[in-house]
Amino acid sequence: MVTSGTTGSLSDRERFHAVMDYESPDRVPAWFFGQWSETFHRWRQEGLDPGRGVASELGLDADWEQGMWGAHGLVRTGPISGRKEEVLEEDDDSVVVRTSLGAIQRRSKGGSTIPEHIEEALKPTRAAWRKFKRMLDPSDSRRRPQGWETAASRLNEGETTRAFLAGSLYAWPREWLGVEAISYLAYDDPALYEEIIETVADHFMELLGPVLDRVTFDLAYFFEDCCFRNGPLFSPDCYRRYYHGHYRRMVDFYHRKGVKRALLDSDGKTDALIPCWLESGLDIVFPIEVGTWRADPVELRQRFGKQLRMMGGVDKHVITQGEDAVRAHLQRLVPLVREGGYIPLPDHRIPPDCSLQQFRDYVRIFREVLG
Repeated sequence: MVTSGTTGSLSDRERFHAVMDYESPDRVPAWFFGQWSETFHRWRQEGLDPGRGVASELGLDADWEQGMWGAHGLVRTGPISGRKEEVLEEDDDSVVVRTSLGAIQRRSKGGSTIPEHIEEALKPTRAAWRKFKRMLDPSDSRRRPQGWETAASRLNEGETTRAFLAGSLYAWPREWLGVEAISYLAYDDPALYEEIIETVADHFMELLGPVLDRVTFDLAYFFEDCCFRNGPLFSPDCYRRYYHGHYRRMVDFYHRKGVKRALLDSDGKTDALIPCWLESGLDIVFPIEVGTWRADPVELRQRFGKQLRMMGGVDKHVITQGEDAVRAHLQRLVPLVREGGYIPLPDHRIPPDCSLQQFRDYVRIFREVLG
């Protein structure tokens, strides 16, 4: 079991910072990254009471992700179109919709799968971008709900780790344009490519600035999903040319607003971009996918040293393989947890092959092995 020289019990926020500052926390946080909707349905059938909160019911610490994606209800950062989603076709297996942003997608009715992109919301042209950019108007009165200042004051009183969606310089434009179009755009019209990145960066900072003046956040969370099974979807040279400067100024902005840590979320094989992210001031990488891409948090620490902090790195597929497998998997992480700068948690959302009892067993073993 991991032990510590700290006496007494720390708050969630204090514990998070003690880990990331390489100090001696009372224990490592027990977190996860949620579950598939099918998993949630299974767990409810097996006795989960969501009324008490899923994290609490599972024996975990307070959900660090809670409220993060929607800026805790204090501001709307996403594009606002005013158009309602429209169903174009439907059969027993799928539904084709035109989204509120104008994309056409086929969505499966069979479970949690990525939709088929039939037509993207944004064409890779300047005329299309000028029209689309209107949905990113930061002065839109619908962006800040009435009474948000009071809600911010209440949020600032809590002691749970507070994270917020701080930016999405690649993932949002990729979602609007599609992977193929955004990949070509960097070569076909590099000025437009960077203008889109710069606009999104400015958009987040302008909208979040007033929020950060009222609430002290612990973690700026950048959602990017910019890597796949063989590596990044763009080269390190492309990153340094188009992205580095905008990440650097965003991270510096958030630091000035009192946010101590900046995390970048990307699935896939991230190795080639980790040095770039560290150069830009991003200091936590997540989710370190072990089961799918064979990433290894122990090996990454050996390569990049203590400058690289990590969250994730626990193979979610091991959870269903029995107590011995789970215990051995976690035991290997004990030296890294002792060293600090690392919070182990499952490397993505829990799939529906995991029973409620199996996950509860995982939490019990986690606390036994890692404190």
